[in-house]
Amino acid sequence: MEAGSIVEQSDELRARLHRMWASVAGAWEAQADYLDERGAPITEKIFALTLPQPGERLLELACGPGSVGLAAAERVGPGGEVVMSDVVTEMTAIAAGRAERLGLDNVSTKVLDLERIDEPDSSYDVVLCREGLMLVPDPARAVGEIRPVLRPGGRVALAVWGARERNPWLGVVFDVVSAELRAPTPPPGIPHPFSLGDSGKLAGLLADAGLSDVVVQEVQTPYHAASFEEWWERSSSLAGPLAQRLASLPAGAAESLRARARVAVSAYETPNGLEFPGVSLVAAACRPA
Repeated sequence: MEAGSIVEQSDELRARLHRMWASVAGAWEAQADYLDERGAPITEKIFALTLPQPGERLLELACGPGSVGLAAAERVGPGGEVVMSDVVTEMTAIAAGRAERLGLDNVSTKVLDLERIDEPDSSYDVVLCREGLMLVPDPARAVGEIRPVLRPGGRVALAVWGARERNPWLGVVFDVVSAELRAPTPPPGIPHPFSLGDSGKLAGLLADAGLSDVVVQEVQTPYHAASFEEWWERSSSLAGPLAQRLASLPAGAAESLRARARVAVSAYETPNGLEFPGVSLVAAACRPA
């Protein structure tokens, strides 16, 4: 295949992924408070590893509804600045609306691509990204884009989901869809939530980008749902490319899939609902001074 064709295919994949995330923005807005709560332990770990300070300038990448950026606003204080960014305007609009309702004057939004961070060199003290890096076609390129926008001595923290088998709350969805449709889910070549679930691979991305003092830590992120219905509806509406695929199924196939999923999660049933284990990886590093 010629180089030009490869580039065109890569660009088309990115365009499709961007359209897909725009299409599920409404579900992410509806679940914004839940996403804040669900991600709180990861957000706290991110802050513990980067220690945002009053007066600093902080960039959140792949912000979605802005959970991390909104939480960071208090830490940098009125003399600091938080920029929440995402690749689709639908997500930045949600984050901006939430910041406005909270009366946060030190928060703004921008449309930025993780793989093409169009910001001046050395313009941020801290860069954070929670659950975005594993969803881009070229994560090495994305990490390479982060280093230049950090000031010398600036800090970065990147959170991703751990291995698929350690996160059955979502892994089960992929498993039952693969079995029902008799096709691998996600399809080969498509970035997915578990694509950076190996701590060595994640650490290597940061080190190869010229960042120093690289650490990777696990965070336990158990998942609770009051019922099967709550888990299924929430998971299927938020799961990016999978959400579109599920929404397009005929009624009979959709019901068969739900039945298969109900059996698959029976091992996680408790008197209080579904209780799943979960694990995230948080990597942190800094730009050498």
